Amino acid sequence: MEFAELLAALAQKVRNQREAIQTEEATKNAFVMPFISTILGYDVFNPLEVVPEFTADVGVKKGEKVDYAIMRDGEVQILIECKKSTEPLKIEHASQLFRYFAVTNARIAVLTNGETYQFYTDLDAPNRMDEKPFLVLDLLDIDDSLISELKKLSKDVFDLDSVINAAEELKYIGQIKRTLAAQFKDPHDDWIRFFTTRVYDGAFTAKVREQFTTLVTKATKQFLNDQVNERLKTALGGSNFSVVDANVAEEAVTSQPIAEDDLDRDTEIETTLEELEGYQIVKAIACGEVKPQRIVHRDAKSYFAVLLDDNNRKPIARLHFNSKKQKYVGVFDNDKNETRHPISSLDEIYVYADAIRDVVRHYEN
Repeated sequence: MEFAELLAALAQKVRNQREAIQTEEATKNAFVMPFISTILGYDVFNPLEVVPEFTADVGVKKGEKVDYAIMRDGEVQILIECKKSTEPLKIEHASQLFRYFAVTNARIAVLTNGETYQFYTDLDAPNRMDEKPFLVLDLLDIDDSLISELKKLSKDVFDLDSVINAAEELKYIGQIKRTLAAQFKDPHDDWIRFFTTRVYDGAFTAKVREQFTTLVTKATKQFLNDQVNERLKTALGGSNFSVVDANVAEEAVTSQPIAEDDLDRDTEIETTLEELEGYQIVKAIACGEVKPQRIVHRDAKSYFAVLLDDNNRKPIARLHFNSKKQKYVGVFDNDKNETRHPISSLDEIYVYADAIRDVVRHYEN
């Protein structure tokens, strides 16, 4: 299997088993050891390559251990500290990594809970581990741009110099991307001010800030929706049907009251880029049966609905994307019974294309 395929296979294993993993030891056995062996290619049962419970006395700290040390030519190259998968990673978890990094030859330190892997080096000061990772790998949401860098740490093509040389750029690009994502979700005052002062000549008063907070948030969502549309057009080979317009989408979401309680409008409902992209895929499938403007979406508290004619009695599909643990696509039979199918990527929605077209044909007949 190719490196990317091995990574995808491990990601699927994490999705399938994460509910059963409740302890740190279980996390190591089920997720971290397969990562070291399958992805990085080291023999976890060979102490010349992987040393579990690695000990190196540090000053007055005696007998402290790091979960794994990866060796090359008798020298420590990578240190790995593990936490249980149910526990979010915090820099406070890396205290042993900080100490061991300074007294070994390791240039790479990894903090992981089996799902997320944070890679550190010493960009800020020699032989002192940085407080921020230069690479963050989330197995539940793999960034394809990081795969080639991760591969450089594998046994067969180990290239530490190349990794270190690229680390600074990776670190800041990753931080910028995460900052952008946070601003798109919940814009800060300085983000609002940045855009406001470029389009508005008046003073940035509290009233102006309140007004432009709404406008910037709306413009951001429309921009993301435009990007989804462009990606869909490209994927469909430049199809000439009219994809959803951001303004139309806004109207469709709030166009009329809906009977079900879980479709009531709620200020806590947040429509994500992934939901919009999934909607566009469902729409592209259904457009083989009806005109595209008849297919609309409504976001709900527990799911994202795709409807025919903006009618909640004509559901085409539901996207259950709110859980980070597992995503589902719900499809309907002719009696409007929903069956939820687990998916690991948006492309898998196409597997249920026949069911989506069938229910649309049923409503038409």
